[in-house]
Amino acid sequence: MKIWAFLLALILLSCGSQERSETGKSVSENVPKKVIIPKKDYALLIVESKSCIYCKQLNKDIETEKALQEALKDIDLFRILYESYAPVKANFGGKIIETSENELARILNALSFPYLIFYDREGNIILRIPGYLYPNQLVCVIDFVKTGAYKNESVTSYLKRKNCA
Repeated sequence: MKIWAFLLALILLSCGSQERSETGKSVSENVPKKVIIPKKDYALLIVESKSCIYCKQLNKDIETEKALQEALKDIDLFRILYESYAPVKANFGGKIIETSENELARILNALSFPYLIFYDREGNIILRIPGYLYPNQLVCVIDFVKTGAYKNESVTSYLKRKNCA
């Protein structure tokens, strides 16, 4: 008898997983689409996870560190949540993508958190950083992107040259 109750509960949960509004559309279809297409020359996309303590620390750093706030002034900052199925519109590789936040993270192979992706207005990915950076290191990486140094040297050599490593 217990197995039947378990199976019934499982069926009811799976059937109700996509809620419908009065219009018959799924609730996620009613959510405004998040657009992460840069208006500035460069953008930083942070892929986060709900349980990621380093994501929370990175957000705290961005909110409190003046040097980091100053460095981020000239680039667009976007965030997506790995566990979210909210709709998102992006431009990567010159191709407009409309999908869920989760699927975009998978397309970008952002499977560790936080995952930082720097890209330009045309959707060209400049740099990927899987993991947390200390504020002073992140400021240097942002400078590496904004100044165009990525065109001439590796991020590792840049960080060493600037004493940020």
